Amino acid sequence: MVFSYHEETVRTGVEPLVAATGLAASGLFSTYVVYEAADGWSVAGGTAAEVILKPDTVRWTKDGTTVERPWRGDPLAQVREFLDGLDLADWRAYGWSAFELAYAVAGRPVDNDVLLHLVVPRTEARLSANHAVVRGLDPQEMALVEKTLAGLEPVADTRGRPVRVDIEAGADAYRDSVTTVVERIRAGELQKAVVSRIVPVTSDIDLPASYLAGRRANTPARSYLLNMGGMQALGFSPETVVEVEPDGTVSSQPLAGTRALTGDADEDRRLRENLLADPKELHEHAISVKVAVDELAGPCKPETVVVQEYMVIKERGSVQHLASRVVGRMPQQASPWDAFAAVFPAVTASGVPKHPAYDAISAVEPRERGLYAGTVMTLAQDGSMDAALALRSVFRRNGEIWLQAGAGIVEHSLPERELEETREKLRCVASCLVAPATERAAQAPDAAPDKRLYV
Repeated sequence: MVFSYHEETVRTGVEPLVAATGLAASGLFSTYVVYEAADGWSVAGGTAAEVILKPDTVRWTKDGTTVERPWRGDPLAQVREFLDGLDLADWRAYGWSAFELAYAVAGRPVDNDVLLHLVVPRTEARLSANHAVVRGLDPQEMALVEKTLAGLEPVADTRGRPVRVDIEAGADAYRDSVTTVVERIRAGELQKAVVSRIVPVTSDIDLPASYLAGRRANTPARSYLLNMGGMQALGFSPETVVEVEPDGTVSSQPLAGTRALTGDADEDRRLRENLLADPKELHEHAISVKVAVDELAGPCKPETVVVQEYMVIKERGSVQHLASRVVGRMPQQASPWDAFAAVFPAVTASGVPKHPAYDAISAVEPRERGLYAGTVMTLAQDGSMDAALALRSVFRRNGEIWLQAGAGIVEHSLPERELEETREKLRCVASCLVAPATERAAQAPDAAPDKRLYV
């Protein structure tokens, strides 16, 4: 028996961002994913079916039954098998993949607890300017979602008590890491590695409120807010790892090369011109595009793979990037997972070649990355997939909250410049974090933040 979603359309009096944030903050769902794609916002709530991939086992839940079993070989084959077997018409899945999923695909040792977590929601809302299309399996839950959406009011001011973040945390260690990787590159081990650093957030934050404030301050390619199992995150992704259309069209959007956006038009123009003339940045970008072309030539018909955009400037919140887009077309029988496997992890968050880059990253970063530099994704029964690179994010897990940012290290990298690039990227998120409402109420509205650490 194949089950189907019920569908209703409800009018809303708020912008999609406010509607999405309102649903996430409503408490209706213990598991939810907010995902902003090119065609707008979606909110997935609850769990109709679920797949969790671990280093040694895969756990499937559907029809109220959970099965966990060992896996061998290709871990993505386990995920595809589960989704292909769903008895739910027109399903869409939402979730995330860890950076180290690539290690599992390559047969490398993995220490992560979770490598991939996807849910097919009980209820889904697709949001536009004046209305929401609500799909669900439980009419009562749908009615609560519709009531929540109808009762939301416009939010004109997202200010709250800002959470202070010391973006200098780990600066000395990061300089040392850059020096170490440059030495490996000059020794001929690899051409590029993206090295990151972790910045702890020592105060609690309101994730939905921070997402709302951050999205209004950023110009991402994709954005997301999620609460799945033990992982919570919000982010403003500068690029997609892979986009797959139902007809098999595939695209990837490598970004490499960064300068700050200051808000001063003349200074921003000067920095942009400097970026476009910097040999180090141009080299880093060119090799990233070359890898993207080579990778898409695997699942796609080679003659269809082209560079559609090359070295254009994309503004992403507090930074501007060199950006390109590579597109191709897969054969009719191909799966979106074929495209995902070919390009994941993003070359702009790993390195060139990827396997030596994994070694360099593991040598200098103190722990596994998890969701950082992985993806937040959505995919559907029609063969479409949209996977955002999980950068410019804040993460909360096991009582710890942190930011993470990296820079692409090549032969001519300078430790201080690469450190500054991580600062530029951290500001996209660090400047938007908001304390929980109970803590905001404890501070007078006109109290000025301490700007020594708050950026």
